[in-house]
Amino acid sequence: MTDDAAGAGWFEGVDPDSLAGAREALEAGSADAPADWPARAVAAGFAADADDYYDKLHEATTTVARQRVRELERADDRQLIHAVRAMDDCRRTANELAERVAEWAGARYDDAGTGVEYARELAAGDASGDPTGDADRDPAGERLVALAERTAALADEADELERFVGRAAPDVAPNLAAMAGPVLAARLISLAGGLEALAKQPSSTVQVLGAEDALFAHLRGDAPSPKHGVIYTHEYVSGTRREKRGSAARALAGKLTIAARVDHYGGDRRPELDAELDERIRQIRGGGDE
Repeated sequence: MTDDAAGAGWFEGVDPDSLAGAREALEAGSADAPADWPARAVAAGFAADADDYYDKLHEATTTVARQRVRELERADDRQLIHAVRAMDDCRRTANELAERVAEWAGARYDDAGTGVEYARELAAGDASGDPTGDADRDPAGERLVALAERTAALADEADELERFVGRAAPDVAPNLAAMAGPVLAARLISLAGGLEALAKQPSSTVQVLGAEDALFAHLRGDAPSPKHGVIYTHEYVSGTRREKRGSAARALAGKLTIAARVDHYGGDRRPELDAELDERIRQIRGGGDE
């Protein structure tokens, strides 16, 4: 609703007891200039007095804000962000618990192993020296096996989340996922705060996403400028000779930035972006495989 010369407010024609009506009016309303809205709301019969007007306005605007937040959180890129963060949390926690399982098992069995795979073996009763199948297993051994089971379950959940990210990322950002791989694409979107935010970043920022600590240390004068952040995990950076990694990281970040912008503003698949990146990396590497 746009205010006319008579000064109609967003509350005109709205049932004072209808929160939904007030919310819809606020979402659609606009005004060309400020006005004494409380007085006009009272005159229109929307509010009993100024305090009542502000109470109704507060309730309606809070409802609008909550609805907008829910809509944003349900967006596909936000779901992808939650998934990749949950995947990393599960993986990190599983690895930490696996260390605890190994330390505990080492105090009980001479040939205890390490890592998540050992926790899986212990949980399944396949670990050497593990009395999983013994009827007289002691309470401490039972808790150790239970911890191993939970460790294995967390690792399994991380694997399931990674498979979900692999399916979801190409739908959210087809060009970015094809160029970076689904997991790296999801991490870049997560670090930027969303696909739109990533699309608005300059390539120099995309290049060092995930290396914020090193960047701040550089700005304090305590370290050299970082050449790359999380994009180091891409083969085009990690697989390039050290002296040329900076150039490879810049080339990759530039194309990833373009891919993110195409995905956000257009959404059409552009295979030529991949070909251009491949050619640029070949030039940087000197025409030979490394």
